[in-house]
Amino acid sequence: MPRLTRLAAPAILLLAALGALLVALFFGGAADRLPLADPGGVVRFGLPIATLVTDLTAALAIGTLALTCFALTPERPEWGRALDIASAGSLCWTVASCVTGFFTFLSVSNVPVTPDAKFGESLAFFLTGTSLGLAWLVSTLLAAAVTVLCFAVRGVTPVFFVALLAAGALIPIAQQGHAAGTASHTAAVTALGLHIEGAAVWLGGLLGLVLLRPVIEKARLGPVLARYSSIALVCFVIVTVSGVASAEIRIGSWSEIGSKYGLLVIAKVVALIVLGLFGVVHRRVLIARLQNRLEASKPTFWWFVAAELGFLGLASGIAAALARTETPVAQQAVNDTAAVTPAEVLTDAVLPPEFTPLRWITAWNLDLVWLLACVFLVAVYVAGVVRLRRRGDSWPVSRTIRWCVGLALLAYVTCGAPNVYGSYLMSAHLVTVVVAGLVVPILLVPAAPWTMALLAIAKRTDRSRGPREWLLLIVQSRVAAWLTYPPVGGILLAFSFWAALFTPLLRFTATSALGHFVLVLGLLLCGLLFAQALAGVDPVPVTAGFGVRMGLAALVAAVVVALGAWLAVTQGLLLANWFGAMGREWGRRRWRISSRPAWCSASSEWWRARR
Repeated sequence: MPRLTRLAAPAILLLAALGALLVALFFGGAADRLPLADPGGVVRFGLPIATLVTDLTAALAIGTLALTCFALTPERPEWGRALDIASAGSLCWTVASCVTGFFTFLSVSNVPVTPDAKFGESLAFFLTGTSLGLAWLVSTLLAAAVTVLCFAVRGVTPVFFVALLAAGALIPIAQQGHAAGTASHTAAVTALGLHIEGAAVWLGGLLGLVLLRPVIEKARLGPVLARYSSIALVCFVIVTVSGVASAEIRIGSWSEIGSKYGLLVIAKVVALIVLGLFGVVHRRVLIARLQNRLEASKPTFWWFVAAELGFLGLASGIAAALARTETPVAQQAVNDTAAVTPAEVLTDAVLPPEFTPLRWITAWNLDLVWLLACVFLVAVYVAGVVRLRRRGDSWPVSRTIRWCVGLALLAYVTCGAPNVYGSYLMSAHLVTVVVAGLVVPILLVPAAPWTMALLAIAKRTDRSRGPREWLLLIVQSRVAAWLTYPPVGGILLAFSFWAALFTPLLRFTATSALGHFVLVLGLLLCGLLFAQALAGVDPVPVTAGFGVRMGLAALVAAVVVALGAWLAVTQGLLLANWFGAMGREWGRRRWRISSRPAWCSASSEWWRARR
């Protein structure tokens, strides 16, 4: 690769990003002087520029670490160089994050910079006493930790956890994203989080490839690029879907597509479409030609990569400007003088309409994390079946049906009516608990997903770790051996049901998006372990006999029945200061009738008489 191209590619990325940022700032009005409480030109321009640099350096660190974990070989020089690049990116990320946090404080507080103690106290309060300041503080500290860990660890598995830590450093910033008005705060945060994570891996991985080119052998460049291309394809889908969802939340309606914010979104969409065409050319033409060793040294290919980085820079610059541009939904919220309902105060979303039987089908609130995960798992499983059939191997159709039905049910629970009303009705919350913990695992486990993956995914021969190698590492680990020991799954599931309803976890899981995600994921994992002990097809170190399986089934059934009976006869409403404080007029009479049937009242009177 020519040295000029290697230096020009990052420069093109940075110049394109800065140029797009400045143009979008002036066009969208974010560069205009504010009529009230203007922080000054230095802050108006310094904050978005610092944010852009933070995004680019974070992408370099996260994308290079992802490339290291899934595409590179530890025994080769590329491994150490990649970790050095990730560490340098994390260091720049830390510094840029500090500057961005400082500019954010100046923008929010609108106080002049002075060397006195009062200014320091105000800054300290912002960083430790406000959610926005605390988010930037945590993100900066995590970026600093990643900088140190990239030097300290060199093993494959520790580097994977460092990559997860780096990706987690973006979460506090994503949680500050919101949509004013009637949009759901949870949906806005989820879409923004997926968008920045996908963009970071996509952009940073390509930039890392450019910087790593001098130490990657020509014979291995084709396979490494093919692996990156697969990662970029997944990121492209995530960025596209989350970007559409985020734009829909913040624009509000098609009538506002002609607003300044809407036109900037259109410009970003055009950049993404061009990037999608770049990806098609990569996968269909260039990677195939790179099987010829001489093709990798041609300047044309690397100038093509530099052009792709330029369009990524354009999209990044527009995205940074959009973060500072007022959205149409926010303008409508300012003009809306309607009173805020108790439900909006508690959940940051408008109270849904009355829960009727028809709305079990018509009510939807898409959770992009679970929706994309379900679609991805179905697509991968079906692709694996197709690959096995083409190879001449057979695979039972019943397993494919179970897998698809189970994931469809999981998508419904996390995106359908149970998700819409789970924060407002205890009954809908219970539906999520039971289906995620019992029904979905019983459908997924007999589909033998681990066996399918190990049979369908190609084995690597260069000692790098791909999906198959990571799956084998998980299956053969001591932790997996202990968790798949037959009694463990049943005990964990029974305990999880009790803890989800009768401990402080109920408030955490019912009142926050993170808690709901942890609830579904935890119950799903425990349910999978329990279902594996009962009806698992995948090979495990210890298989339960008939008596053990019946005992585990009896244990979980007894716990479920006991909890259901207790909920039926208990007085009052669980978490009444949340579910009962929504200000909803519907459902009260129905709750009184259906929640206390005659046999419950009779059994309660009998029990009080016995006592």
